[in-house]
This record gives sequence, C-alpha cells and structure tokens, in this order.
Amino acid sequence: MSEETAAAPGSGELAVRARGLRRDFADAPVLRDVSFALPRGSTLVVLGPNGAGKSTLLRIVATLLRASAGELEVLGARVPKDAWRARGRIGYLAHSPLLYRDLTVAEALDFHARLHGVADPGARRGELLRAVGMEGRDGQLVRTLSAGQLQRLAVCRCLVHDPELLLLDEPAAHLDPHALATVAPLLGPASDRTRIVVTHDVEGGLAEADRALVLSADGRPAYEGPADGISAEEARAVYAGAPG
Repeated sequence: MSEETAAAPGSGELAVRARGLRRDFADAPVLRDVSFALPRGSTLVVLGPNGAGKSTLLRIVATLLRASAGELEVLGARVPKDAWRARGRIGYLAHSPLLYRDLTVAEALDFHARLHGVADPGARRGELLRAVGMEGRDGQLVRTLSAGQLQRLAVCRCLVHDPELLLLDEPAAHLDPHALATVAPLLGPASDRTRIVVTHDVEGGLAEADRALVLSADGRPAYEGPADGISAEEARAVYAGAPG
C-alpha cells in the first residue's frame, strides 16, 4: 500500500512519516524499505517474527538509533537532523526498564521527571504510582522490585512527562491480568495518545490498532495498511519459518 493511501483524507496531521527506512548492522540489513504514515491520535501495531526488526524500528522512531537509509519525520521534526525537537515529546517503553537500579522508586522517577522539566516531580510521581497500584513504594530500591513491579515502574517513567507519542515494545511483558488492567487505561487506546505498539499478541494488537505494519523475517514490510484489512491468520503467515 502506498504512503499516500496510508495518509487517508480526513485522517489529520501526521505524527510519524517514514519513507524507505533501512537499518544495517555490520553491513547486514535488519530493516528494509519500511514506509508508513501514522496520523496523530492513531495506533499502529507492528507485528512480525523474532528478528524482523520490530524493536529496531521503535528505537529509530524514538531517535535513539539512526537509520542507515531513508527519511523519517516524528512529530513534525526531521530525524535525525532535528531529533531534539521530538525527543522530549516521546514516551518509550523498551524491553529494558531504563531505570537506575540502585535508586529508590522515588529517586528514579524524579530523576526522569527533572530531565523533562516536569514542574512538580513529586506530585506527578504520586499520581502515576497510584495509577499503577504501586503507592507506598517510593522508598523501595528499584533492584528489589519484581519483574511485574519493574514493568509498572517503567510505565510510570514512560509517562512521567505526559508524552504525545507512545512507543511501546511488548507493554504487557511480565504483567499478570490485574497489573495489566491497571496500566491499560494509561497505555491503551483510551489514553488518546498516538501509539506505535510492538507485540506478539496478534489478535489483541490488531483489535486495538487503526493501522498495521507486518514485517517478514528479513525485515521487509509484508503488509502496511488498515488494521482491519488483514486477519490474524494472514498476519501470522509471515511467521512461518521464523527463528525461535
């Protein structure tokens, strides 16, 4: 599907526009010719087998990794040239929590809040910890948290500066059903934020998305278009023969 088709009439201003993105590691391509256009307020789900470059794509959009080729605009900023204009408006939830493990919960969140110029870090911290069911843990060391608690704290870090664009890499990782229910209003479609979500939950990802990007095992787009334009079975077809 062409980029012009992706930016359908009436879809509003674009939050992300990618044209022909490629990323090589040690001269081996991981992503190849990835293009998409994501209107503000919409959700793009990124699906594909392990090693297809899904997390690499998120890191490129997060301005943490440069594409080897192609063009990228994020929140109106050309990346990497003007990445500084977008970086503070992005919330990135990665596989790693991106938190200093020897700080307390309060210190870790306040550190990120101050980096982003949050006016009242303590108030914002309290609001977020209550929202994810971790109130009262301000003084606990990050390294003592369980995997599920660490994921919830990473959600707080991702949201501490009230970002416009959420980049979510397996946001349900390590979360039991109760914990997942606490973070869903913050990260899900009800948040009204623009979102790019990488997930192996094909049915759930497609159900919550406006658009879908399905990558094949060699990092090429196998499908890019409306989320309701591809079934879960069709999306899974690209997983055939994927590495474990």
